[in-house]
Amino acid sequence: MTNGPGPVGPMGKGPNGERPRAGMAMGAQRTEYTGRYVVLLDQQEPDRGMEALRSSVGISSVERVRGAEPGAAELLGRPDVSVVFDELGVAVVDVQPDQRHALVTTAEAESTIIATEPERVVYASVITEPQRTLTGFFPTYRSDDDEVSRHTRAELATSLGPAWDERNTTWGLQGIRANWSHLTGGGVKVAVLDTGVDTDHPDLTGCVEATASFVSGASVEDGHGHGTHCVGTVAGPARPGHAPRYGVAGEARMLVGKVLSDQGVGSDGEILAGMAWAVAQGARVVSMSLGAPVEPGELFPQTYENVARRALRRGTVIVAAAGNESRRPGFVAPVGRPANCPSILAVAALGKDLGTAFFSCGAINGAGGEVNIAAPGVDIFSAAPDGTYQTMSGTSMATPHAAGVATLLAQAHPDASAADLSTRLLSGAHPLAQPAADIGAGLLQAP
Repeated sequence: MTNGPGPVGPMGKGPNGERPRAGMAMGAQRTEYTGRYVVLLDQQEPDRGMEALRSSVGISSVERVRGAEPGAAELLGRPDVSVVFDELGVAVVDVQPDQRHALVTTAEAESTIIATEPERVVYASVITEPQRTLTGFFPTYRSDDDEVSRHTRAELATSLGPAWDERNTTWGLQGIRANWSHLTGGGVKVAVLDTGVDTDHPDLTGCVEATASFVSGASVEDGHGHGTHCVGTVAGPARPGHAPRYGVAGEARMLVGKVLSDQGVGSDGEILAGMAWAVAQGARVVSMSLGAPVEPGELFPQTYENVARRALRRGTVIVAAAGNESRRPGFVAPVGRPANCPSILAVAALGKDLGTAFFSCGAINGAGGEVNIAAPGVDIFSAAPDGTYQTMSGTSMATPHAAGVATLLAQAHPDASAADLSTRLLSGAHPLAQPAADIGAGLLQAP
């Protein structure tokens, strides 16, 4: 239970009315609430819990979304409607301010209501403004050997770690040894819940199997770039026409849910709706490069944790970005939500020297606030809208690497449980010198 949402303002806006900029550092974001509540229901008796809220709180209209049914975005966009997602037994409830205390007391008294929490605003977990290429070709000087050589020498001069030659394969894929794996992710469904995808990108048209938007009034098309980048890292082709290889599992069957707006902002309700859709679609892996900051000592959200447990029982592994609020070495922020849930794998970011990225959050909070694994997350090259490519940094970029490796493991072990896939992912990590509080089990490795 919780003591209530605190100040409520327009969704996605700060106290002065400003909207976070795309690419804005997570550390600059504040805790924001929508005014609604997320309610976790007993899946055996969900109607009883909602009826208790209806009678005590005065909820006027309740709509249900079953399985992969369309229409969730429009329902979530209506301020007078409460929405129940039957797939995972979770509801987004709209209540008047003077009824919030009644909602909390009813939830405490009713055994079929497992948890109620204020709905939070969630952000794309990217730390830097993307660096876009000017054309669909990478590099634009690729045919010029002198320029390639100069570029490579400059990169090596700034790197304290391994010498990465990215002419054929990105450093991220080399770091996790995906370029050595014979696995492709073939036949495995993977969901990326983010800002959508460029459905016409020539590298991605063959891998995107299903899409859905949970943002009211928006199509799944990606007007931000964050989602397309993450989809590309999971499932970009093994041999792109005009770029180095950048996708971990090029034959994965991608499910793309738009749960963040083109400004990179969303809500818990939109995320939970996307999670329910992904599980209903049969996703073996769900990748969420998004989150919201938490305070030292703050507990993980009960709703996300219980939904993640239900997904695990259905065979779905969930990975999420650890967050970008740190400013190392002077300040390490705790792993954000929902990655701080014990049943969600939190992914930290590494730089090209395999050191912990300065922005990557760490295990400050216990009881689920650990980092589980680390992956490349600095200067990551991948797909971008309009058929182009871009380089971005953040734990957002590390997360789809982990989702891609989980996909390879699911291909190799099709009968494995979600818990077993998670164990295999962590046990296969390569140890590094950093403490587990920063990188968890170590550097992600492809099977």
